[in-house]
Amino acid sequence: MRKLIEFDDDTADKLKQLGRDRMATLQELADEAFADLLKKHGIPIDLKDALRKSARLHDAAGPREAAKQAPATAKGARNQGRKR
Repeated sequence: MRKLIEFDDDTADKLKQLGRDRMATLQELADEAFADLLKKHGIPIDLKDALRKSARLHDAAGPREAAKQAPATAKGARNQGRKR
């Protein structure tokens, strides 16, 4: 996809110089900048990133589910001890 982005002259000159210093194209600088912006706001950049985020959310939810079930199990064990 192609989009047109307008920069003021001073910003364009600084981006060109940064590109020369880092031996990178303007496109590579833009890709890095947009990836950093998406990361800052917690938006996955690609499928791999989305899967990592999903796995972290799943792992974070796991202990809560186990904690909810543990008291019920302990309560059931107490009730079994009273049945004689």
